[in-house]
Amino acid sequence: MDFSALKGTLEGLGYAVSCFASAAEACDYLDGQVDGTTVGFGGSVTLDQLGLFERFSAHNEVAWHHKSHKGPGLKAELQKAHAARVYFSSVNALAETGEIVNIDNTGNRVGSTWYGHEKLFLVVGRNKIAPDLAGALHRARNVAAPRNAQRLGKKTPCAQKADKCYDCNSPDRICRGLSVFWRCLAGASIEIVLIDEDLGY
Repeated sequence: MDFSALKGTLEGLGYAVSCFASAAEACDYLDGQVDGTTVGFGGSVTLDQLGLFERFSAHNEVAWHHKSHKGPGLKAELQKAHAARVYFSSVNALAETGEIVNIDNTGNRVGSTWYGHEKLFLVVGRNKIAPDLAGALHRARNVAAPRNAQRLGKKTPCAQKADKCYDCNSPDRICRGLSVFWRCLAGASIEIVLIDEDLGY
């Protein structure tokens, strides 16, 4: 996939952008960007597929509740990730017009992308790219959220078939908040890493 137009659009909106032909190349690059520091991860199938937690943990202090704490220490691990100097997340959708869309359940991932870190990396596979904001919103609600609900074993209508959003009232609903970045946040250092592979949901 040719990322040149998207790269130009994102750079015009204030982001740093790196493009890679493969996940392996992106991992090597990212592993060289963090060393001897504190790193936080948001919930992400993309990051898990890339194996970044394991690579970073060899030479950084990494907090990711999906890997290290699922019991009584969960809240502390979420706070540790939020306080990290560098934060990593993926996105639910990225519009070719530059908007970045994320849906969240508890707010830890979306909240951590908004503020509090010296550097934020957003790692995006080609399958997350939509033509415009409307397409990105549709993708986040009707592709990413249902598949994540199914993966997590949630008892929601969307998780049964992973086909679309039913805007349900289930207590298990995971799409409770929506975040849209129109452009890079003021004073923030955000790098978008585009990878020419299908990654995550």
